[in-house]
Amino acid sequence: METIRRVAAELSIPLTAGGGIRSLEDGRAVVRAGADKVTVNTAAVERPELISELSREFGAQAVVLAIDAKHNGKHWDVMLRGGRDSASRDAIEWAKSGVKMGAGEILLTSVDRDGTQLGFDTELTAAISKAVSVPVIASGGAKLPEHFVQIFQEGAADAALAASIFHDGVQPIRTLKEFLAANGIEVRLPC
Repeated sequence: METIRRVAAELSIPLTAGGGIRSLEDGRAVVRAGADKVTVNTAAVERPELISELSREFGAQAVVLAIDAKHNGKHWDVMLRGGRDSASRDAIEWAKSGVKMGAGEILLTSVDRDGTQLGFDTELTAAISKAVSVPVIASGGAKLPEHFVQIFQEGAADAALAASIFHDGVQPIRTLKEFLAANGIEVRLPC
C-alpha cells in the first residue's frame, strides 16, 4: 500500500489500482491508500458478488472490471491469471453481467494481441463496446499511431491503453497525441 500512497501523492490524475483485490476489505485498503478506482479480474470471475460489494461501497464509477479475452472459434473466452487459464465464460456475456453487478468501466485486454504490436483487436472491442453502456478501455497490441485511430473509430473504444511502446521509446506520447488530434480524435494537448 505504501507504493500506492507515494504514487497517489505525486499524481494529478485519477489513480486506478488492482492486482490482488480479492475482497471488499482489500478494495478499502487500496482506496484508503489513495487510489480513486479499483480494478478486479480473476477474483471477480471466481466470486462475482465482489463487483456488487465494491460498487455499493465506492460507486460504480470507481469499479473497473478487467477482462482478459482470447479468441476461441466464434466467441472470446474470459481468461484468468494473466491470460493463462480459461474461465470457460463468454467475454461479451461476462462484460454485460459485470456492468449489471456494478462495474462502471471495462478494461479489455486482447490476450491474442497483447505484446504483438500488431494493433488492437477492433472486432473484440467493438463487440464489447456495443454490448455495454459503460466506457471500454482497449488494451493489447498497440504500436503505431494508426492503431490508436483505428481502435477509436472501428473499435468504438472510449480509451486505449499502451505501455511498452511508451516506456521503450517506440512511440512518443506527444507525437501520438498530435496524430490523434490531426485525425479528429479528441485529446488533451500539449503533453
